[in-house]
Amino acid sequence: MTESDTGPDFLLLPDLALRSFGGAVVWANDESFAEKENLIRPEKAGYRPSTFGHKGQVYDGWETRRRREDGVDQAIVRLGIPGAIYGIVVDTSWFKGNYPSQISVEALHVDGYPSAAELAERDDWTPIVARVKVYGDTRNAFDVTSTERWTHVRLTMYPDGGVARLRVHGIGVPDPDFLALGPIDLAALENGALVTACSNRFYSSPQNLLAPGMPQSMGDGWETARRRDKGNDWVEVRLAGRGLPRVIELDTTYFIANSPGAAVVHGRTADNEWIELLPRTPLQPDTRHRFPVLIDVPVDQLRLDIHPDGGMARLRVFGDLKPEDLAERWRR
Repeated sequence: MTESDTGPDFLLLPDLALRSFGGAVVWANDESFAEKENLIRPEKAGYRPSTFGHKGQVYDGWETRRRREDGVDQAIVRLGIPGAIYGIVVDTSWFKGNYPSQISVEALHVDGYPSAAELAERDDWTPIVARVKVYGDTRNAFDVTSTERWTHVRLTMYPDGGVARLRVHGIGVPDPDFLALGPIDLAALENGALVTACSNRFYSSPQNLLAPGMPQSMGDGWETARRRDKGNDWVEVRLAGRGLPRVIELDTTYFIANSPGAAVVHGRTADNEWIELLPRTPLQPDTRHRFPVLIDVPVDQLRLDIHPDGGMARLRVFGDLKPEDLAERWRR
């Protein structure tokens, strides 16, 4: 994995554990000072000095008591989007004298909906980040090489301490058993879609376009810088596989004074030809637009052009996908 100016390349991939994606911290053996649920909050960790509650200084993270005996502290996170993991960030922001000396991370794939107690008792966890030293008030980043589908991760602190955020960057891998049951969103992160390129990511990540659920604010979408030339902004999406799109949804919710004026959508066919799925169409601010796709041709990639710039909250592409037509969704 190469390094970019802002950190490892895997940071460009979505965080599969986010609470806003449906992630949950389902178990921890101790949370005496600060709650385990803070680990997967979407915003950066904050800190207010000299702010004390009944547990002491208030920390925006997970913090355990000081150990006086041998052992470790652990927390288990159910991924909001099961998938292949390419990188882990153990963020100890603001933990300066109370961070763990070392950490490790393990992963697990499990079907169904096991209880927290059942997960805590399992002994078939697979190491994905070996025990390693971490630093305080630091976003400690670790590459992971994995092509398996994981549903849970377990963070271990040696011996105790505090972690502000746990980020699990990767690519969604859908459950093939559900794909043949009816139309799906071919452009959803949870079904294995991924933004592979875009013209501009000045204000926010284009991966937000493919996120589950309704947008919660203008920051929960993709917004570009203001253009001062005659060009336009665009984004390319690798779909969950080669599917037949039926409906395209372009959602400008919360983008009121900065939504695009118009949009065009193309799809790539098996012959590597780009065909027009939606001609240039005016868009309205703060609106969920739904358009039928009249071309009966399967595609595996999508290109959305917005004119000239602005913000888009969500991109949905509803259509049919057979399990055998799944892309190699976990390989980048």
